[in-house]
Amino acid sequence: MTTFRYLSVSILFVVLLISALAVIYSKYYSRLIFIEIQQQENALDEYEVEWGQMQLELTMLAEQNRVERVALEQLKLIMPLREKIIYIKPANLRP
Repeated sequence: MTTFRYLSVSILFVVLLISALAVIYSKYYSRLIFIEIQQQENALDEYEVEWGQMQLELTMLAEQNRVERVALEQLKLIMPLREKIIYIKPANLRP
């Protein structure tokens, strides 16, 4: 009877030890996952800031007065006289 009792206590102790190790491992793994999530969120924040900066840059580069200024200064284009401008009407596509 005492050997059975020592055996059952030993088995319970081993089960308790395995359970404690499983809890420690799961806690460690959850911390690793939490750290990865934080890194991904930080990267997302950086990408959002970069996206906003690119949107502002795109808006600035597409402004009409900037396009005209680049055409005048860098490409040496000039605005044609009003009487030299030819307007083309779209063809009537309906029969």
